[in-house]
Amino acid sequence: MRSFSHWIIGLFTSPAGIVVLAALDSTIFFSLPLGIDTAVVLLSARLRTLAWIAPLLATAGSLGGAALTFWLGRKIGEKGLDRFVASGRLKKVRARINRSGAVALAILDLIPPPFPFSAFVLAAGALDVRATLFFVTLASVRLIRFGAEAVLAVLYGQGILAWIESDVFHDIVSILTLSAFAATAVSLVKLIRAARTSGPRAARRAPA
Repeated sequence: MRSFSHWIIGLFTSPAGIVVLAALDSTIFFSLPLGIDTAVVLLSARLRTLAWIAPLLATAGSLGGAALTFWLGRKIGEKGLDRFVASGRLKKVRARINRSGAVALAILDLIPPPFPFSAFVLAAGALDVRATLFFVTLASVRLIRFGAEAVLAVLYGQGILAWIESDVFHDIVSILTLSAFAATAVSLVKLIRAARTSGPRAARRAPA
C-alpha cells in the first residue's frame, strides 16, 4: 500500500502531474477531497524559491477542467442537472445567478472542500452564465487560493515534507485515492446517462 501511495504522490506532485490533477479536480466526474490543495502545498514546499510556479500550473489545469465541465453543462442542459445537483441546491444556484450573476458563482470556489464547486460549474454552463466573466473571475479566485497555499508551504515547508513520510499520511492518500476512483466510475455512468437523455429531450423541444 505504501508503494501505491508513493507512486500517487510522486505522480501528482510533479509539474505535469499537478496540471492533470487540477484539471480532473475541476470536472464533475472526479473527486479527491483536498487533493489539489495538498499537491500545491507539497510541490511548493519542494520548489521553495520557485514555489510561485505551482499556483500557476494548478490554476491553468483547473481552468481546463472547469471549461470541460462548463461545456458539459451546456450539453446536458438544465433538465439534466437533476442527476448531479440536488433540487434544493439547484434552486439556490438559480437564485444566486439571478441575483449576482457569474462573478458571485465563481467566488464560491473560495469555499474549502468538501463544497461541491464542480456541480456549480456544471450548473453555470447549463443555465447560460456569461462564460468570459465567469472564467476570468474563477482564474483570479484560484490564483488567490493556490497562491496562499504556496506561501504557507514555503513558510512551513520542512515540517510539511517530514509529515508526508509518515505512515498516517500514506494511509490517508491510499484510502482517498481508491475512494476517488470508485466515485469517478459512478459519476461517469451518471454523466453518460444524462448526455443520452438530453438528446431526445432537445429533439422533442425542437419545432417541427
